[in-house]
Amino acid sequence: MLRFKEAKDHDWQIMQQKLSENSVHSKGFYFFLGAQFLSALADNALLFAAIALLTNQMAPEWHQPLLLQFFVISYIFLAPFVGALADAFPKSKVMFVSNGIKLIGSLTMLAGLPPLYAYGIVGIGAASYSPAKYGILTEMLPSKELVAANGWVEGLTVAAIILGAIIGGIFSNFSPNIAITLISILYLAAAICNRYIPFVPIDHTLEKRNPVFLIIDFFNSLKKLWRDPKGQLSLVITTLFWGAGATLRLVIIAWAAFTLSFGLDKATLLTAMVALGVALGSVVAAKYIKMQDAVKILTIGIFMGVLVCVMIFLSSWQGAAVILLLIGIFSGILIVPMNALLQYRGHKLIGAGHSIAVQNFSENIGILLLSGGYTLMVKQDIPINGIVFIFGLFVIMAMVVAKIYYEDINK
Repeated sequence: MLRFKEAKDHDWQIMQQKLSENSVHSKGFYFFLGAQFLSALADNALLFAAIALLTNQMAPEWHQPLLLQFFVISYIFLAPFVGALADAFPKSKVMFVSNGIKLIGSLTMLAGLPPLYAYGIVGIGAASYSPAKYGILTEMLPSKELVAANGWVEGLTVAAIILGAIIGGIFSNFSPNIAITLISILYLAAAICNRYIPFVPIDHTLEKRNPVFLIIDFFNSLKKLWRDPKGQLSLVITTLFWGAGATLRLVIIAWAAFTLSFGLDKATLLTAMVALGVALGSVVAAKYIKMQDAVKILTIGIFMGVLVCVMIFLSSWQGAAVILLLIGIFSGILIVPMNALLQYRGHKLIGAGHSIAVQNFSENIGILLLSGGYTLMVKQDIPINGIVFIFGLFVIMAMVVAKIYYEDINK
């Protein structure tokens, strides 16, 4: 733990030294981190509050994974527009408006709109928020600082996931409406932080604002990034990671209910163990993994899949907590340099906002497909241990193929 603390302190000193060259950007980066933490905290807490609300409404069990699909569909359909939007306007302004949309979605759920539809509105805000959130890093920092910056962003995001799961689980024992009210306040606080992030220069202006042009431009960007070997690698891995990670949260809740007889409040604590592991793994990656070494750590993804399969043999929460923590650590070590690689290649080839929109498009298709597969398996009454094993085996096979296909990319 001391080594983790030293790694954090060292990377934070580097970040402060870089940002101190411009006092406005230094202050802006702190507000950026605050806005990201609060917004991510609200997003994750709202997911569990919505699950509790669906339970109170006696909705079918397979409606719970549908929440994810209603949330991510906006990432797919809005991808041609939100990346261009993030590149054409000051990203801090885009983030402010996006948080406002999330707040509207939260308030409509509180007002009685069905949770699936209300969470879909939040997804619209999240889809427009993400390209600006990640794209602004490449405009505020040089490429050599991107891994460290991503380590801190991912670490804080995962901390928000941990607290969001805990908050959502705790409030599932009380009134979901109280939880949603508090979550709405978090969105408001995030929007306030966004107002204090400074404007940065726009480096990829729009040639046209015609929707047809934007769609063509997006798919040209998609092809350009997918044809770049390192861009393709980072897209493949991040797509698999986020699709598997989002679905795993739902799988853990169902597995804990069946194996450990855990309610939502205790099951969310197990999902938080994965998030804690990602935070620790992010710190390790920020300290020890260089962006150009991203290809060398693909084997870690195979171990992640093996650990998921091991879950079917567990019968105690202590064992589950250890396994899920390790899964999270390996995930953090793998995803941070991949994110940095994708941001760097995307910024060079098509612009920061465009590259993140392409990333979101790809990743959320992964989430849609994996969570959709999980939804179908739940609807078909496949035993949860069978689902867990299938899920882990898929991760193993996908990472083996990726390692074989991309192992010569740096030669």
